[in-house]
Amino acid sequence: MSTNQIESDVVEFRGVDKLVIAEVIEDSSSAYTAGTVRSFAPVAQVQKATENSTAKKYYDNVAKITIRSEGADQITLVTPALDLATLGWINGKTVDEDTGAFIDTPSVERKFAIGYRIKLTDGTYRYVWRLKGTFDIPDEESNTEDDGTDSNNQTLNFSGDRTIHKFTKGNAGAKAVVLDERDDKCDFDTFFDTVQTPDTIASLKKTPSP
Repeated sequence: MSTNQIESDVVEFRGVDKLVIAEVIEDSSSAYTAGTVRSFAPVAQVQKATENSTAKKYYDNVAKITIRSEGADQITLVTPALDLATLGWINGKTVDEDTGAFIDTPSVERKFAIGYRIKLTDGTYRYVWRLKGTFDIPDEESNTEDDGTDSNNQTLNFSGDRTIHKFTKGNAGAKAVVLDERDDKCDFDTFFDTVQTPDTIASLKKTPSP
């Protein structure tokens, strides 16, 4: 294999944008529905880590069984400072409609779906919808202003769970749907218009060759 062929196969992550959000209205054995998709915030960084553990069971001095457990996806979003209305919405806090005041009342739990796309070094994108999760109350940090150029952004932690609803494709609950544009199998024109699930992703219908 030539050097050029090796290099063409190497693709890395190099960008993220299109961060959107929708509230999950229903997640039950009978249905999964989400509300209107809206733009969330400009995004500087997305990180994902999945809680998992593995244990081996030994018999006759040999590992005969491996038990694996997969937990929630921990998504870290780095954004500019959110406006108070958005901050109150994602954390289930009260925001007074007359004054715009954020009132730190006890939280009302809300579930959300979030979507975004990741740019790859070959110029294509990876498209993501995370179907259900909750936001932690974010920490805030601000330092005194000096002659430098330092400022602080906001870090949001989103804990992504598996849906209760079992989708037809896979016959199971799902935490996310992830698609690569380079596979050339899906239509991404309306991907962020609604929350996409395993059952609603539109395939790219190709015209048969004559």
